[in-house]
Amino acid sequence: MKTTVYNPQKGRLETVDMEVTAENTTWFDKNTKHGSIASVTDFKGGLVIKKLDYCSPFWIYDVTREDIGYNHKKAKELLKSYE
Repeated sequence: MKTTVYNPQKGRLETVDMEVTAENTTWFDKNTKHGSIASVTDFKGGLVIKKLDYCSPFWIYDVTREDIGYNHKKAKELLKSYE
C-alpha cells in the first residue's frame, strides 16, 4: 500500500510501498488522545511511527520495534528527538 511518510534523515516527505501487517506492526489501541502514538511498524531496517493526528508518519532508520521494546513511550521519546 502506498503510504506518505516523513523522512527526517532526508528532511522531506516520501511515498513508499509499505505493508502493515500483524507481523511487522504493534498497535497501541489504548492510546486515544490526539498526538499519542498509534502504531510502530518495522520497515526496511527502520521504524515507521504513526501518531493519532493528521501528520504523516515518521520513518526513522536503523531502529526496530525490538530496539524500543515494543513500547509506545520509547517510541514517543525517539520521535521527539527527530521533531
